[in-house]
Amino acid sequence: MNKLKILNDPIYGFITIPNSLIFDLIQHKYFQRLRRITQMGMSYLVYPGAHHTRFHHAIGCVHLMQQAVNVLRFKGVDISKAEEEALYVAILLHDIGHGPFSHAMEHSIVNNVSHEQISLLFMERLNLEFNSNLTLAIKMFKGEYHRNFMWELISGQLDMDRADYLKRDSFYTGVAEGNINSERLITMLNVVDDELVVEEKGIYSVEKFIVARRLMYWQVYLHKTGLVAEQLLIRVLKRAKELINSGVKLTASDPLQYFLNHEISIKDFNDDALEIFSKLDDYDIVSAMKAWQDHDDFVLSNLCDMVINRSLLKIKMKNKPIKINQLEKHIENLIKTYGITRMEAEYFVFTGKTSNQAYQLEHQNINILHKPGKIQDIVKASDQLNLKALSKPVIKYYICYPKEAL
Repeated sequence: MNKLKILNDPIYGFITIPNSLIFDLIQHKYFQRLRRITQMGMSYLVYPGAHHTRFHHAIGCVHLMQQAVNVLRFKGVDISKAEEEALYVAILLHDIGHGPFSHAMEHSIVNNVSHEQISLLFMERLNLEFNSNLTLAIKMFKGEYHRNFMWELISGQLDMDRADYLKRDSFYTGVAEGNINSERLITMLNVVDDELVVEEKGIYSVEKFIVARRLMYWQVYLHKTGLVAEQLLIRVLKRAKELINSGVKLTASDPLQYFLNHEISIKDFNDDALEIFSKLDDYDIVSAMKAWQDHDDFVLSNLCDMVINRSLLKIKMKNKPIKINQLEKHIENLIKTYGITRMEAEYFVFTGKTSNQAYQLEHQNINILHKPGKIQDIVKASDQLNLKALSKPVIKYYICYPKEAL
């Protein structure tokens, strides 16, 4: 069977699958599940085109990694065949542990287990199936391989993950501000002392990349409507678990039922739990919410109705923390109008905060390589004053409450 297939991608055109191992991993049911996990969670409620999946994104990352390997080899960086394959495997599987609606439900389905931890569990399981052919990729993914630039390509501040998702999410949302020139960025990459650097000529592409990241976060990823929709989704799961714990029967698919009935933390993530998790996707959550819309429980039915029919809570963003009396006023109003308990009212009235840091000065810096061989952090190398400002976290506070009758 010919495994060197060509895929047609709306962003990059034709993408070639580099070898039979990558083909077999793409064909595996664990990876095929990513076709049913949206890349951008609830953002489609704001940007109707944002229905692309984690599957799209992972394939795009492999394509960019192929370009990066070719560029670095052309510049004399020694990358063995085994290292090349491991880079492709690690970037292909870097998001395989995402649950339904990507980040929206990361800590709702399971207890404080990140998608990176679940990705690692999937990789280790696949490694058993694939005769230990993923061992080097796992080492790179964990940052334990001695050549640090390879980890930076997978999970640094200028990695192939970001290079793909900014361009892809910009395309599918129609938000032009995020459209980075990933091809030029990759062409300007080099390696010095096993650390990733960007040649001086690429400095403006890096500036654009950091600014694009900031704009995409405020305009898309942290858009207030997407934010409130994600909060409602988290509360749907929380309420469903509460009801089940008190003996109420809820209809849901078997995989979802399992995670509603059990509190699964990282130590409980055995092979059985992983197998059940691999059958869970966006469709389980949507079909459950469609059923729960008509449930007798006031909180669950209203939360589901809000998400399914996009009749969301009102959200106000502020630069300062929300005053307690503001919150209390809305809670009291809800209790009085519907005769519900304070705990039930708090499902519909709540505050929170969100932050955005486009560039982390202390974490895996983006370094610029000047002609004489001098290496400088992008913030120092750039004459763009606002890059220093973009390395500081910006925090915004929000309050959510019903805008009309429930």
